[in-house]
Parts: sequence; C-alpha cells; structure tokens
Amino acid sequence: MNTMSHKGLHARVEFDAEDGLFVGRIAGIDDVVGFHGESVSELKAAFQQAVDDYIETCLKSGKEPERAYSGKLMLRVSPDLHARAARAAELSGKSLNQWGEDVLRAATAR
Repeated sequence: MNTMSHKGLHARVEFDAEDGLFVGRIAGIDDVVGFHGESVSELKAAFQQAVDDYIETCLKSGKEPERAYSGKLMLRVSPDLHARAARAAELSGKSLNQWGEDVLRAATAR
C-alpha cells in the first residue's frame, strides 16, 4: 500500500494508468479531500497543499480538523471467530480488548 503523511493526516495513493496520474485521498476524515500529480514530486506538493487547504478551511469555518479516533472499535464477526479470539486472549492471559489491540498493533506496524 502506498501512503503519505503530512501534519498528522494520512492519504492512500494509487496510480491511474488510464489518465497517467498518481491519485490520492486523505484518509480518516468524513470530508472528501483528493489530490493528484503526474510525478512523485507533483504528488507530494499536491498532497501537502491539500492538507494545508483542508486545515485552513476547517479553521476558517470554525470546525476542528478531523484527526483523532475515539479508541472504540466495534466489529461484527462470526460467533465462532469471537469464541476463538476470546479463547486466544484468555490463554495468553489478556483481556479480549488487550489481545485485540496487540493483534491490531502487530498487523498495522510499519
């Protein structure tokens, strides 16, 4: 996965072969903020400008830029998977929450 970060905001980037452009979108916010560039340097500049514009627009409108998550994660899984995860957590001496956090941390480590 190709990602970028600037001022605490992150984006996913893909290459659009049809248009010959790198295309990205800021992730983790409700607003849709996209950017593009024909080269890596153009893409980086466009991303930084998009982030700066987003933050400035939020501040001008009195809205706090979205950044943080609550820390609460609700998942719907099959009863069998729930049971296996709870058992794995118990066998490791952890709560299901702590075990799940450890598993997610390991899966998202860079």
